[in-house]
Amino acid sequence: MAQDRPLLGITLMLAFCILAPLGDAVAKILSTAVPIGQTLLVRFAVQALVLIPIIIITRRPWRMRRSILALVALRTGLHIIGIGAMFLALRYLPLADAVAIAFVMPFLMLLLGKFVLNEEVGLRRILACAVGFAGTLLVIQPSFAEVGAPALLPLVVAVVFALFMLVTRRIAKETDPISLQAVSGVMAVAVIAPLLVLGADADWPEMHLISPDPKTVSLLLLIGLMGTAAHLLMTWSLRYAPSTTLAPMQYLEIPFATLIGWAIFSDLPDGPAALGIVIIMAAGLYIVIRERAMSRVAPQVP
Repeated sequence: MAQDRPLLGITLMLAFCILAPLGDAVAKILSTAVPIGQTLLVRFAVQALVLIPIIIITRRPWRMRRSILALVALRTGLHIIGIGAMFLALRYLPLADAVAIAFVMPFLMLLLGKFVLNEEVGLRRILACAVGFAGTLLVIQPSFAEVGAPALLPLVVAVVFALFMLVTRRIAKETDPISLQAVSGVMAVAVIAPLLVLGADADWPEMHLISPDPKTVSLLLLIGLMGTAAHLLMTWSLRYAPSTTLAPMQYLEIPFATLIGWAIFSDLPDGPAALGIVIIMAAGLYIVIRERAMSRVAPQVP
């Protein structure tokens, strides 16, 4: 069985933690050269063009009930907004700061689970959320002082992707993950393309189309390939190792983002931001470990 190969699952998750911030780095390179709308169009078009042949070759199921299709449309809208906000944030913020602030998402997921899904959440995990938010503020503060409101964009990313994950949780058991991403890619193109047409006649700078040079075209295609590959790596990792094993590894994305940001952009977090990143990682890992411990005992919350 697939879950008898945890080392392979860990390796795939490690590859995801490297590839995801690399994709963000490419997006940061293009953030001032290409309008966000055009970048998003290519990102999702590549996703659809890569995954549709896989569905055809493997004969995966792709038809969905109307109620599920409506949730997929909602999920796609959230995906567009979340990625667009992240691409815009990377125009203003160091890579490590943007990624670290966005990692407030697990804390938001925990709170949404409590207040939206009525899941039991103990006091210790609530306190860990508060500590994680405090760490996020430490990362935001110097960036906010320098660039203003755009420093809050990764928080938008975190909120949107927390909602994105809630919707995904609702439909995960009724959809094939690769088919879901392919359908979502087609939906996203169907939404973004008309906006770009309207943006050509309106004063929407981020929805204009430009004629990129060959190097820029290559980088745009690379964003789409990296985004698609990263999702597949995460999906496949969960086939070979349990989520309780892989969840702590996701926090490796933050130090990898720091190293990539330093290597490509010569950016390193300052003192408060570095402390905030450490606090975010510690609080997030505590929640992961606590969730694992609670799953091994009777369903009682301390």
